[in-house]
Amino acid sequence: MSRQWVKARVDPDRSLGLRLTIAGLAVALIMVPFSLLLVVAKMPVNGLDKQVADDLHAYAITHPGVTSVLIVWTDLFSPWPWRIAVIAFAAWLWHKGARRLAVWAIATITVGGLLGLTLKIITARARPHLPDPVALAPGDSFPSGHAVNVTLGAGVVVLLLLPMLPRWGRRVTWAVAWFLVLSVGYTRIALGVHWVSDVVAGIILGVAVVAATAAGFETWRREQGRRPNSPLAEGVEPESEKVTHDQS
Repeated sequence: MSRQWVKARVDPDRSLGLRLTIAGLAVALIMVPFSLLLVVAKMPVNGLDKQVADDLHAYAITHPGVTSVLIVWTDLFSPWPWRIAVIAFAAWLWHKGARRLAVWAIATITVGGLLGLTLKIITARARPHLPDPVALAPGDSFPSGHAVNVTLGAGVVVLLLLPMLPRWGRRVTWAVAWFLVLSVGYTRIALGVHWVSDVVAGIILGVAVVAATAAGFETWRREQGRRPNSPLAEGVEPESEKVTHDQS
């Protein structure tokens, strides 16, 4: 490993990538033991999983119209639309000069997605097996990929938008984001392709990744001498409003 590479990683002006990587690894260290405890140790939540799955499946079978709406909703806000939205937003930010913010957005959704996939492989949990299924999904069950990615995507988009919004607009945006997260999570359970604990874990993982990378970004900002910021209230980089406005 060259001295130049090491110097670049510790240089305060160029260490953002390292901080985001460390943030992702910290989340992984937390989530892997959590997943193993939940799935391998068979915690009591599995009883709740089975009961909710049976009740919602019975409803889905007898209400095909509602089920059709849920299928459309879950497809509309599936992982790839969120990935495309974040990539497009990041590309626009890069073009406007907010390049570190663009890197944060891409790093967050990539790290979160890879962690979710890794946990699926580690736990290898089977999906619900129900009579007359109303929907099917490939791969393992834990955590829910839809829940992970809607949480990551909505979280990233909101934290990018906050500097551009008035105070009331920020509240509305957070409310819409949480509605999307919870509604998509509900569709995965109601359609019988995930257990409750799959969805809960997916949301927790998404929140943990967004919080970790946002904290890493905020630490970097403060080392640059910028004023302390509350990401949940002002976004990860309040200065981005001026950058994008000046170059519009």
